[in-house]
Amino acid sequence: MADALIEERAALMGIDMSQIDLDSVQLPPGEDFGIISDDDDLYQEDTLELDTGLGNIIIVDNLPVVPREKFDKLEGVVRKIYSQIGVIKDDGLWMPVDPDTQKTLGYCFIEYNTAQEAELAKEKTNGYKLDRSHIFAVSMFEDFDRFMRVPDEWAPPETKPYTPGENLQQWLTDEKARDQFVIRAGSDTEVLWNDARQLKPEPVHRRAFWTESFVQWSPLGTYLATVHRQGSAVWGGASTFNRLMRYAHPQVKLIDFSPSEKYLVTYSSHEPSNPRDPQRVVINIFDVRTGKIMRDFKGSADDFAVGGTGAVTGVSWPVFRWGGGRDDKYFARIGKSVVSVYETETFSLIDKKSLKVENVMDFNWSPTDPILALYVPELGGGNQPARVSLVQIPSKEELRQKNLFSVSDCKMYWQSNGDYLAVKVDRYTKTKKSTYTGFELFRIKERDIPIEVLELENKNDKIIAFAWEPKGHRFAVIHGDGPRPDVSFYSMRSGNNTGRVSKLTTLKGKQANFLFWSPAGRYIILAGLKNFNGQLEFYNVDELETMATAEHFMATDIEWDPTGSCDFSTRDGKWFQHMVL
Repeated sequence: MADALIEERAALMGIDMSQIDLDSVQLPPGEDFGIISDDDDLYQEDTLELDTGLGNIIIVDNLPVVPREKFDKLEGVVRKIYSQIGVIKDDGLWMPVDPDTQKTLGYCFIEYNTAQEAELAKEKTNGYKLDRSHIFAVSMFEDFDRFMRVPDEWAPPETKPYTPGENLQQWLTDEKARDQFVIRAGSDTEVLWNDARQLKPEPVHRRAFWTESFVQWSPLGTYLATVHRQGSAVWGGASTFNRLMRYAHPQVKLIDFSPSEKYLVTYSSHEPSNPRDPQRVVINIFDVRTGKIMRDFKGSADDFAVGGTGAVTGVSWPVFRWGGGRDDKYFARIGKSVVSVYETETFSLIDKKSLKVENVMDFNWSPTDPILALYVPELGGGNQPARVSLVQIPSKEELRQKNLFSVSDCKMYWQSNGDYLAVKVDRYTKTKKSTYTGFELFRIKERDIPIEVLELENKNDKIIAFAWEPKGHRFAVIHGDGPRPDVSFYSMRSGNNTGRVSKLTTLKGKQANFLFWSPAGRYIILAGLKNFNGQLEFYNVDELETMATAEHFMATDIEWDPTGSCDFSTRDGKWFQHMVL
């Protein structure tokens, strides 16, 4: 039946099927290892789409009609355009020729290695202007049957009644003001209500084999994302957690949402056919609501190995950092002596070129404004100082710059409202045998962006941790060299003079190496994690007093409840809850 359908389509288009090697098309194994996935329909649908084996073929129409002597030149031009998008199979470009005139027919067939490459080629080149008379019209070979069913007479489309979707933020209206959290153990994934007043959390939804790798909340909690061999999917709702959209990206390994949940970034790496070649990386940016690919990036692992906080197979993750406030208006990545800034209206480089910054090592966006903070290390043995620059986007105007001398290392910390930027600077002593640390404090919202220098009373103290109070003007620093370092609190305000930093207090000899502010500010946990044996001190910064202490032996991580009323600590995969209010 399938062979007859293919032959019928080919006959309608005047295609000689003997010229197409269907046996070279390799279908995925489809192994399920005896486990039936709860979203098995996702796999079934994908398999059906590939049954004909023609999903990786595109038709490019509106090509020039040329005689035999110009055939090779035209084929070279077409191949150059389409080989930039994906790998064209051997003998995978075919231009039919009129047997009577010996001229091309004005269209060609291109066969890629994967259906994803074919889809991308259609999206990228449909409407491509070769010259004034030839604008490409690109379609999928599998769509031809649909085109043939178009009626000769137009009829108005059927109007379907509006069906309101489920409220994806319904959890925010919970009468008990609870939050939800997700736990994955073995093959089960479960969403539960967090209620500190109850001994056991209340279950919301549970599903076996919901994901093949991991699950991840979107930043605002609207979606729960799952990861599969074919790609990723997002789920949501009050209690049913229906699948809302899926994103085709074979062998996806990592995902990342933009801050306002408009876009989903997916990552995969693929072994090269030649073992001496580097791994090939594919990164797609999807529109979360429509599932459409807005932009893709391809290259070797080395091309994406600069920047980011985590890494997999040599690639730093996340590759892109989002800026521009709540609108996800810009995203950027760091390269070798460049920062590439893209805007999401067209998903292209601003001004069609990257921002050149010689030897740039790090950058961070303001959390609220389209401002980039850039760090460039010392060069030429100290002849060219290190510097921190603030750059306005999209104008690329430099708002402020600070040169730094004898710098060993530098780290930038934005306050959550974008009001302040703290730059921790490690400097060499005159002998170059040791270092000391100070802070450069930028007041972003004040005129001319004044900068204040802060040094600790003992400037030789090692800085162990730094953290801004969320939406506030205070920050905390753990400093010292012994097993019981000190913790100091500072304010960017001092009495009537709001333009000076002032120290609030120093707590001596604390078993702490991490700082965790409450999301609402005011309270902070001084935590001694890992080798500090899980000492937890709950401190009220308004009153400058300790509220309580606790111990969670060998704890490794701490997370606050979003309301700031309780926190969770973990060890060996087990989570424990601590009430604050």
